[in-house]
Amino acid sequence: MFNRVLLCADASDNALRAVEFLIALQKQLGTPIDLHLINVQRPLSGDISRFVGGEVLRQYHEEAGLRALERARARLDASGLAYAFHLLVGDPGRVIGQVAKDKACDTIVMGRRGLGSFTGGLLGSVAHKVLQDAEPPVVLVK
Repeated sequence: MFNRVLLCADASDNALRAVEFLIALQKQLGTPIDLHLINVQRPLSGDISRFVGGEVLRQYHEEAGLRALERARARLDASGLAYAFHLLVGDPGRVIGQVAKDKACDTIVMGRRGLGSFTGGLLGSVAHKVLQDAEPPVVLVK
């Protein structure tokens, strides 16, 4: 466990606490972690995508994903912990579970609630979906 980790992040304070948790854990373990940092942007409404070209949408999602990961990447860079990052578009709960499977991650680490919509409830809709559907264990950081 904690050999290959998928770390889910957005620009929220909870996501940054998940980053801090993983940095501290790696120091305690003293062994390298194969870390994959991910941000999943929700697709824009179908109405918008009819009027905006595919390249413009791709750039929009890439810029939004990079902005969302700025704090997490800065903190990971400062800690010296190596990572690969992934910017994707789709249903975050579903995409996170699929990436964890595709990358053979043994653990998913994420904040218990991010910057999602107000409909997320107390736990957060993305965290709830990942807990329900993902194969590897999920660590929620408060």
